Amino acid sequence: MIGDQLRELRMKRDLSLRALAAEAGVSATLLSQVERGITEPSLATLRRLAGVFGESVASLFEDRAAPAVWVSRPGERSTLRGPKGQVAYERLTPGNGQLEVLRGVLEPGESTSAEPWGHPSLECAFVVAGVLTAEVDGVPRLVRTGEAITFDSRQPHRYLNASAERVEFLLSVNPPSP
Repeated sequence: MIGDQLRELRMKRDLSLRALAAEAGVSATLLSQVERGITEPSLATLRRLAGVFGESVASLFEDRAAPAVWVSRPGERSTLRGPKGQVAYERLTPGNGQLEVLRGVLEPGESTSAEPWGHPSLECAFVVAGVLTAEVDGVPRLVRTGEAITFDSRQPHRYLNASAERVEFLLSVNPPSP
């Protein structure tokens, strides 16, 4: 599905794989594999590609015939990979460009990114299980099972698991950002 969207956006802009790869700072081989459904791009790659097209990351997952009602089922969800594979998010919402809800799992010692970064959105993380460390603007905050943290995500941020147990969390982002 993402490969089809990527190919459609690339063709609309009349870009070759190599030209798009050069603009996005990724390899043409990787783009070819993504378009053919052989591999899934990382979240960082998706952000670069979305930036080239002036789109949100969510738009790369849009189904042009998106249903008015969406049911998200385990095993059928698309996956976004974080930088260096540190986190894999499951998309729980369709790509309508208005709201992104993701399910994230961090094993002990893992983080969503090596360094905090910001983007123009409002973000809310709800902890389903475990203790999540939300580092927002340089300040670590513990968010426990059943708790949520909401903040202006223009502030540099990232999520970490500093505990010995797996952490599962839901992340809502409005609007989705590249």
